[in-house]
Amino acid sequence: MKNLTPFLILLLFLVSCGGENDNVSKEKPKEPAEPQYLYGICIDSLDVKEGNVKKNEFLANILQKEGVSYNTIDYIAKKHRDVFDVRKIKVGNKYVFLRTRDSVPTAKYWIYEIDRTKYAVFQLSDSLAAWRGEKEVVTEIEHVGVEIKSSLWNAMAEAGCDYSLILELSDIYAWTIDFFGIQEGDSCKVIFEKKYIVGDTVPYGIGNVLASYFKNKGEGKYAFSFEQDGRKEFFDENGDNLRKAFLKAPLNYRRISSTFSEARMHPVHKIVRPHHGVDYAAPSGTPVQSIGDGTVIDKGWDTKGGGNYLKIKHNSTYTTTYMHLKGFAKGVSKGCKVKQGQTIGYVGMTGTATGPHLDFRLQKNGTYIDPLKFKSPSAEPVKSENMERYKAGVDSLMRVLRDH
Repeated sequence: MKNLTPFLILLLFLVSCGGENDNVSKEKPKEPAEPQYLYGICIDSLDVKEGNVKKNEFLANILQKEGVSYNTIDYIAKKHRDVFDVRKIKVGNKYVFLRTRDSVPTAKYWIYEIDRTKYAVFQLSDSLAAWRGEKEVVTEIEHVGVEIKSSLWNAMAEAGCDYSLILELSDIYAWTIDFFGIQEGDSCKVIFEKKYIVGDTVPYGIGNVLASYFKNKGEGKYAFSFEQDGRKEFFDENGDNLRKAFLKAPLNYRRISSTFSEARMHPVHKIVRPHHGVDYAAPSGTPVQSIGDGTVIDKGWDTKGGGNYLKIKHNSTYTTTYMHLKGFAKGVSKGCKVKQGQTIGYVGMTGTATGPHLDFRLQKNGTYIDPLKFKSPSAEPVKSENMERYKAGVDSLMRVLRDH
């Protein structure tokens, strides 16, 4: 070693150092774990304790079990009513405590779920702050197809569809399909939005219906959602509006007990005379709706046997009459404006009647016509300047409906 030059000594030193470094583990340092959040609060150093409001349980009961002082509870109840009035907590609703991980845990936050998405956070230490939050909701596009064996309700329920989707379909096709006339062999396909709360596999609810195809009595009817002039409506494949000037029927009825006729045997007087309306048999008190926008031009008692009645003028052409009413809806009076679908009265058997029913009559230019044979005019179709945009969306939706 004494004979080595300084250069060689330096070289050997560097080599030996390099060798030692080669033996050092080459594993990459672990990246820190992503922080975990719940209700917008980092819970990496906190424990989560869940519960549900029990019968006869109040804020004081819940918080005192976790060692929260009465002064803190009183402060929360009085000072944060603008965030949430704790007197309105409901039995069954979920709540969560976020607690320290000490040998004797301390509650740092109490979160109350107002509903499935909205919640209120109460900080139980330091500033005793409170705020509202909302869970993130995502929307997914889904589709379902059903074959009807008994009713639309049963078919959709068997397919696991939300009740609100069935109601939406009945609204969409209210002007074109008689849902009391649905029969075995009819079918329905729907493309719709389904909402989910992030982290929850149970659907939160139904969003918009985008498109549907309903086959009723061998005839197929498309419906596509489209917005123009700031209003979203449903149109068929040609751009014609599914919303008609009038509803198909003015109430939910059990059966039609008498049809339009120029010569009907009167069930009470036992004489043959014209019956210029349709009798819808329904339980007493069933709401009766105006089939279209209009103005009430007459209201009162019909001395010829019609009992309580209303007459509505819809435009310069059409007028409707509703007879044998048990009573009138609040606020409905002669001269007032009514909207399509607005409740105007209730089924009864006033006047000359053998049972509760609605005698519904329709006049066109002053002449009575058969409501069951009347084809209501359509509302405004897709405008020509919007047709290209409409068709572009319809083509893709129609392909999905045909493929499923």
